[in-house]
Amino acid sequence: MTDKSDAPADAEVRAADAEKKAAENMDIAVRIQADFDNYKKRAQRENEEIRRYASESMVSEMLGIVDDLERALSHAPKDSDLAIGVNAVLQNLMRLLASKGLTEISADGKFDPSVHEALCAEPGENDGDIIEVFQKGYRIGDRVLRYAKVKVTRKQTEEGERKCQES
Repeated sequence: MTDKSDAPADAEVRAADAEKKAAENMDIAVRIQADFDNYKKRAQRENEEIRRYASESMVSEMLGIVDDLERALSHAPKDSDLAIGVNAVLQNLMRLLASKGLTEISADGKFDPSVHEALCAEPGENDGDIIEVFQKGYRIGDRVLRYAKVKVTRKQTEEGERKCQES
């Protein structure tokens, strides 16, 4: 025969086991929810990065077209119908690229190696002044898409320094 005094103790043990199991299941559910939230955030960041990379790649490829249109404008008579039409196309293209985050890198003033590429140097009064821009530079946000190619001044000529070739 079983003792009736064991029944409440047995029920308490089963209740404690059930509470422990419920707490374990709740802990597992909380971890799974946190993992899922982290997955959603990571997937969203990756999708944004893919879109940004695709946009940057497309904009980068279009910079060659911008260069070609600017070269065409530099050789066309200023008030000709051709120059007016090419300038309109260039302005439309630049508005489109600006809507994708493209901005021109300033090449006025001092040389900054984080955004400029010095192709050559010429003697001058100050060190590092930009005196000519060979190719404009562009960035999207904080990221440099293409460095500005420039000619800079140097206070004194060093042995073996690369000089600009006039053409």
